[in-house]
Amino acid sequence: MKSFLFIFFSAILLVSCKDNDEISSIHPENWSKRMIDISNKDSLAYGKTYLSIYAQIYSLSEHKKHNLTAMVSLRNTSDEDTIYVLKARYYDTHGVLVRTYFDKPIFLAPLETAEIIIDEKDISGGTGSNFIFEWKTPNGCSEPLFEGVMNSTMGQQGLSFTTQGKRIK
Repeated sequence: MKSFLFIFFSAILLVSCKDNDEISSIHPENWSKRMIDISNKDSLAYGKTYLSIYAQIYSLSEHKKHNLTAMVSLRNTSDEDTIYVLKARYYDTHGVLVRTYFDKPIFLAPLETAEIIIDEKDISGGTGSNFIFEWKTPNGCSEPLFEGVMNSTMGQQGLSFTTQGKRIK
């Protein structure tokens, strides 16, 4: 009976330790279901937004860094209109392009939110990473909102803060 229980609990432990097969926000499959052709929509207003993100922050001194998880929120603030985000580009501290999340338009339905997650172990952006978002909205529609929430927990300590996008065009 003891050997049966040992085998049973070992099997449960192995199954619970299996890698998570979810598609992350860096994979195109995550965005393909949102892609839309807007070539026939000619009366859309264009905008570009800058968002600062911190994949790392300094801790104790300029020589020690602490990694953070960054949650980037793409929000449609309109309760009536669908909006379109054309591109989402992620740059590192030195302004070098790290990755493009999508470069074909995606849609956000009224009041819908899409998210990009930068894992704590992904430090490619460094301490001064940024996003540039290009977007289009119907004329008279409110602008999208782009926000970043950075957080980390270690032991009983927690750290979190936010950033908000700034329209640059």
